Amino acid sequence: MTSIDNNQNSSLNAILDELGVRSNENEKKQNDQLGQEDFLKLMTTQLENQDPFAPMENAEFIAQMAQFSTVTGITDMGETLNGISEQLGEFRIATASSLLGNSVLVPGNYARPDDNGAIHGVVDLPSSSSMTQITFSNESGEVLHQIDLGAQAAGLVGFDWDEVPQDILDNEEMIRIDAYADTGQGLKAVSPSVFAEVLAASTGDARQGIRLDIRDYGEVSTAEVMKYRQ
Repeated sequence: MTSIDNNQNSSLNAILDELGVRSNENEKKQNDQLGQEDFLKLMTTQLENQDPFAPMENAEFIAQMAQFSTVTGITDMGETLNGISEQLGEFRIATASSLLGNSVLVPGNYARPDDNGAIHGVVDLPSSSSMTQITFSNESGEVLHQIDLGAQAAGLVGFDWDEVPQDILDNEEMIRIDAYADTGQGLKAVSPSVFAEVLAASTGDARQGIRLDIRDYGEVSTAEVMKYRQ
């Protein structure tokens, strides 16, 4: 058994010597992976040194080529995916920076007037409503304004309070928004969503995505944002 192993090692060493891929014992290999050129050289040498009375089967040769092609394809795919990941990172940076200073629609009951002195939002009605109302109050609970939207179909219904009075603007305080709808059982509270200002943005990662710092609402994922507004 020892004689056979020695003969096999000698044959392998001879092939490696012919390829010029052997290195000194004290020399560290820079790269321990065979490239395509190395693989083809090894295959050619293997064919040249095979036993003429027991040559390599065609199926075995094709299987080795197929395995190498598969590994090469996976490596190329990995490099392509890394390139795509880098491009997505650049895209996230560009998207995050473009959102600064804009407003996004997020679920919530508090809003502030925008630069035009207006408050915008929507109500998501679970079913059609015979009466829909929006109430705006200050932090003390005093009603500042009320909008009667009348009968509305199910779905998103927008509302606006344009030209908020100057004295309210001067206070620079949050305004509470409450929405009510009569879907057949009298007026019931429904959850509104409001436009709020984007103060900062971070690129996040491929799993979390872009994170937005929303005024009065803190950090919010873009997945939670319903709409954007300049």
